Amino acid sequence: MMPGTEEHLSTGQPVTGYIGFDPTAPSLHIGNLATIMLLVHLQRAGHRPVALVGGATGMIGDPSGKSAERNLLDETTLRANQAGIQAQLEKFLDFSEGPTGARVVNNYYWFKEIGFLQFLRDVGKHLTVNYMMAKDSVKRRIGGNEDTGAEGISYTEFSYQLLQGYDFFHLYETLGTTLQMGASDQWGNITTGTELIRRLTNGEGKAYALTGQLITKADGTKYGKSETGTVWLDPTMTSPYQFYQFFLNSADADAPRLIRVFTLLSQEEIETLEAEHAQAPHLRTLQKALAKDVTIRVHSEAAYEAALAASQVLFGGGDLHSLDEPTLLDVFAGVPHLEVERALLPTLTATDLLSVATGGQVFPSKGEARKMMQQGGVSLNRQKVATPEQPATDVPLLLDKYLVAQKGKKNYYLLKIV
Repeated sequence: MMPGTEEHLSTGQPVTGYIGFDPTAPSLHIGNLATIMLLVHLQRAGHRPVALVGGATGMIGDPSGKSAERNLLDETTLRANQAGIQAQLEKFLDFSEGPTGARVVNNYYWFKEIGFLQFLRDVGKHLTVNYMMAKDSVKRRIGGNEDTGAEGISYTEFSYQLLQGYDFFHLYETLGTTLQMGASDQWGNITTGTELIRRLTNGEGKAYALTGQLITKADGTKYGKSETGTVWLDPTMTSPYQFYQFFLNSADADAPRLIRVFTLLSQEEIETLEAEHAQAPHLRTLQKALAKDVTIRVHSEAAYEAALAASQVLFGGGDLHSLDEPTLLDVFAGVPHLEVERALLPTLTATDLLSVATGGQVFPSKGEARKMMQQGGVSLNRQKVATPEQPATDVPLLLDKYLVAQKGKKNYYLLKIV
């Protein structure tokens, strides 16, 4: 943070602070959640949080942390993305009236009124090219770099920090905003804003910067990606089950930091959980507490309960019939998916079903299927196959079209009846 920030926040008067969010996707992701938590803590400490949705700057693109120019979105897409982001922010912040009530603003609404020549005359002249080129986000891109694949930087992205700096000045003038926060890769852009405020007010304006560390794994790699891609806050883009599993599968080395960043548990509660976890790491006490807290706040208590039930299906024998189709497919996303013709089903024994009808992918032969069934090692929808000659239709289908076959303790197959 800039010198004086802590004192500025300790005067006993509400400080208005903001964070900018990029609307180039219809949902925020868990990397954004780390910065949302900065706003949550700001409000809990008696200050006023402002979330700026970059409707204007989202049309240009922030070069911070990027090696190439981004694709630009049209205004209709950006508006839809902004609406989704605002709805998500309302889950975390209190938007009631009063000195600490949160606000969402969109920089499109002030930039659309400013002409190019006006911006150059009133704003551009106050910052030198030397100052702007000294920023790390620009230096990494100037001239390109064959080693990193950087392509150089366009005037459009070069000007981004000037636009973000003006955002800070506009919010300083209109809302009395004196603090901008963000992840550490935003430091250059944020301090450009503090400098612009100083210069546009003839040195009288005081503004401050505070950043949190980028969330990375213990090995230094970026946090927030799963095997299927970015972990989004929108349940249609990352299901509550996938979301819960992502946090549940956090490494032991990462969990202590993540539970401090993403939850509102007290220091005492966290230290108690850490002590319990240290006694029996295999029980994943820290990860379970982390996954529960974040899933409930991002989704809901009901979504957490459903995710917990779904996770127990593979590991704790939960009820398959309680799962809806998206969750069932999520749970068994990593197992072989096989199809069986519905018309054939009444003619099949369990042996036929799991050998010939599934192309030998569960059992390569009827003999192997019979042998394991006789040993009690095969089940359909959690029901043990009693005999190799048991009709396949004896087991009720899940959602009228699925059978979960289990071979031994760990081998699962999802059969879709088509």
